[in-house]
Amino acid sequence: MNRLLPPLALIAGLACAIPASAQFQKSEDAIKYRQGAFRVMAEHFGRIGAMANGRVPFDAKVAQENMALVVALHKLPFSAFAEGTDKGAPQRARPEVWKDGAKFKAAIERMMSEVAKLDAAAKGGSLDAVKSAFGATGGACKACHDDFRARDYSSN
Repeated sequence: MNRLLPPLALIAGLACAIPASAQFQKSEDAIKYRQGAFRVMAEHFGRIGAMANGRVPFDAKVAQENMALVVALHKLPFSAFAEGTDKGAPQRARPEVWKDGAKFKAAIERMMSEVAKLDAAAKGGSLDAVKSAFGATGGACKACHDDFRARDYSSN
C-alpha cells in the first residue's frame, strides 16, 4: 500500500488540475502539463510491458495497480493540446497535431479504446490476455507517435 501512496497523490493532484487545464495561463504550462502526464503514464505502462515481455515475472496484482494508474492518467494530456500550445517550450509535438486535428483525435480515441481493453485484461489476471492487449495498446501508442511526435525536441 505504501508503494501506491506517491502515485495516488500525484493522480489526486492531477485530477484537481483538470478543470484548470482548459485555461493554462501560458502555452509553456500546457506543454509541461502534457509532458508530465505522458511521462508518468509511460512509466506505469512500461511496468506492465516488462511483465508482458517477460523481463520481470508476471504479478497480476502489480499489473492491475499499474493499469489503474494508466487509466487514471490516459486522458489528461490531451486537454493540453489546445490552439497556441505548439510553441512556448521545447516539445516533440509535430505541427500535424494542430493541422490534422481529426486524424489526431482518431489516434487518441484508438489509444483510449486499447487502454480500456488492456485494463480489462489486467483485471482478468491472465498473462496471455495482458500480452495480447499490451501489444495492441503499444501499437496504438506507436501509431500516434509515428504521425504526431517528432524524434527530437523543438528549439522554441
